[in-house]
Amino acid sequence: MDPNMANNPELLQFLAQEKERAMVNEMVAKMTSVCWDKCITSAPGSKFSSSESSCLTHCAQRYMDMSMILMKRFQSQ
Repeated sequence: MDPNMANNPELLQFLAQEKERAMVNEMVAKMTSVCWDKCITSAPGSKFSSSESSCLTHCAQRYMDMSMILMKRFQSQ
């Protein structure tokens, strides 16, 4: 990388935003996989049953809560 580019604040901000976007995408993909495996126990139809929908909502909320707890713990170290 050109040394002048390494000190470019716009480039650094762009790279930080892209890194954050990639982390969010990875978290959503992992949450989707985990919650799908946990909540969808039969072949999906055209829409989720009420129990599947409720399970997915609670699973996603717990996953987000745990992600926040872990982030705060890592930041405090």
